[in-house]
Parts: sequence; structure tokens; C-alpha cells
Amino acid sequence: MSYDVIDRLPTLDEFIAVTSAVGWQLAYDADALPVSLARSLHAVVAVHGGEVVGVGRVLGDGAIYFYLHDIAVLPEHQGRGVGRAIVTALERWIATQAGPRSFVGLFAAGDTKRLYKSFGYRKDPEMTGMYRVGPYRA
Repeated sequence: MSYDVIDRLPTLDEFIAVTSAVGWQLAYDADALPVSLARSLHAVVAVHGGEVVGVGRVLGDGAIYFYLHDIAVLPEHQGRGVGRAIVTALERWIATQAGPRSFVGLFAAGDTKRLYKSFGYRKDPEMTGMYRVGPYRA
């Protein structure tokens, strides 16, 4: 099968369709999502037969910090190299922006860890990722 990876933001509907198909439908605030997408540093879509089947984007400050985020592929297209093609395109863009001491990070789950390791990502035992959902309320 032939896939094209195109440098562009997914539309809101494309993003929701792909991320919902992989089980992320409850992960985003629907009102904030258009703003979040618009503030992406860079994004790509994977297209097959005129349909967006995968998405990925880069978040960060565009100088020191870059984060690969929201890399998702429709389940029926997984295992065909689409995720690797998305990451490759995002990495290619980051290489044009990031300096030698820039930090490029991501959160990986499940089987995706192998994919990211092949791009040089590693878990540092001295660093612990943490997160919170929603604003802090004292």
C-alpha cells in the first residue's frame, strides 16, 4: 500500500477521527483542541487513497524544547510503517530547527517504545516523567 506523509496540520475532524480510533477520544477538551492544534510547531498527516490515516505533531518552544506528540495511526493501517514514516518526517523537521543541545522528548506507551528507541530515544534512570491533568488547585 502506498502512503504519503504531508507537512500540514490535520483538520479538527481528521485529528478527532484518527485519535478517537486509537482510543484517545476522552483525552482532549473539545473547546481547547482547535487552539492546541493551531499552536503546534509542526505537524504531518499520513494519507492513503485520499484519506488521512495518521497524524503527528511537534510541540515546544521551537528553540530548546521539542516534543513529539499525538502520533496516531488508524488501527487498520498500523504495522505497515506509517508510524515510522510520521516520526521520520517530524524528526526531519526538528533537525532543521533544533540546536546541538536541544531537548527532544516524548511519552511512549506499549509497543511504541521499540519504534522510538530506533530513533535514539531512551529512558534515563535519573529522570522521571510526571504529569497532571488540569490546573493545580490548592
